[in-house]
Amino acid sequence: MRPGSLKDPEIAELFNKHDPEKIFEDLREIGHGSFGAVYYAKCNLTPEIVAIKKMSYMGKQSMEKWQDILKEIRFLRQLNHPNTIEYKGCYLHENTAWLVMEYCVGSASDIIEVHKRPLKEDEISAICDGVLRGLSYLHGLGRIHRDIKAGNILLTEQGIVKLADFGSAAIKCPANSFVGTPYWMAPEVILAMDEGQYDGKVDVWSLGITCIELAERKPPYFNMNAMSALYHIAQNDAPSLQAQEWSDMFRNFVDFCLKKSPIDRPTSTQLLKHTFVTRVRSPNVLIDLIARTKAAVRELDNLNYRKMKKILMVDCETESNIGDAEDTPDEQIGGDSSKSNSITSEHSLPSVDQQQQQQQQQHSGLMRNSSRSRPANAMSSIHNNSSGGGNVRDSMLSNVMLAGMGGSGSGSSGVV
Repeated sequence: MRPGSLKDPEIAELFNKHDPEKIFEDLREIGHGSFGAVYYAKCNLTPEIVAIKKMSYMGKQSMEKWQDILKEIRFLRQLNHPNTIEYKGCYLHENTAWLVMEYCVGSASDIIEVHKRPLKEDEISAICDGVLRGLSYLHGLGRIHRDIKAGNILLTEQGIVKLADFGSAAIKCPANSFVGTPYWMAPEVILAMDEGQYDGKVDVWSLGITCIELAERKPPYFNMNAMSALYHIAQNDAPSLQAQEWSDMFRNFVDFCLKKSPIDRPTSTQLLKHTFVTRVRSPNVLIDLIARTKAAVRELDNLNYRKMKKILMVDCETESNIGDAEDTPDEQIGGDSSKSNSITSEHSLPSVDQQQQQQQQQHSGLMRNSSRSRPANAMSSIHNNSSGGGNVRDSMLSNVMLAGMGGSGSGSSGVV
């Protein structure tokens, strides 16, 4: 059956039959990746503001793109939790799927980009609380997110934390495929072989890395290309918070998240009881953070304002300088494509030159691979060496390191 066909009743029932162009108006791009783009939009049927993720299934690997779209829709339809993004439906229009979701102010990555400084400890605590509640729910369903990072943690106007971008998620647990964004990836994902398996604790590791990202504005090894970073994550001791200003409570939480062995690492449900998460803090801590961020955006110079104005989109929807006709596409998208509702698909990875440019501007390595579509060269060696003695692990890591050293220096993500 060709991509986009709705002859199968089980597939047809996943999609709304109406023309989305007649239902949604005032679309303004707020983020993009190789999958397509994410838009702010108004619904004509309700007074709602929504986010629309457009994903084309034409071109190369169209059937795999179509299957990925179906997988993400099915995954989103199953979710019903205050800390996961709310799915509102999907439409087909001109060989493109329109995934409609609730609109959020921005991501945690957007916020640190606006302020150009780390978040406060109580703000990180509140974000971790919401993330862990969402993860505990997902893990309870036997699901794994597999791409937890600041860019995929969204905040609503009411200061509610929302997990977003389930394009990399696993619907079965345990899993064994090589999936995620390199700098946030757990060691057991990097070393997963065909007989290897991992569970929801990989999300706990990624949350620990995200804590460092929020506290230091970038994850560990971010000055390296992605291949070298993967080697160091798998081979070295777990990273930790560097600055002395953080409390022992916070340090302990990060250390627990980053236990190298998944056997020693706590679950998301267990971490909800950690004192860093349960600490006393203002109930308005994230609402205040959003208000402060909006105020900071208004004070940005013109260029940076155009990059981050999506944070003010709802507040300023009647102002002429939001979505001006003379805006260029680059000005409309916002700061970091990975910080919006979604990131790249595995079917259209950016070129090395694009990656170098993106990584210099962004806090994300763009990489997503499924068990069907694994990366070439050094990455595939992680899976292909599924037999052998103790030297296999060292061989795999050496191949990753050599591939990483073959990159073009600091700032390249090394994913090709």
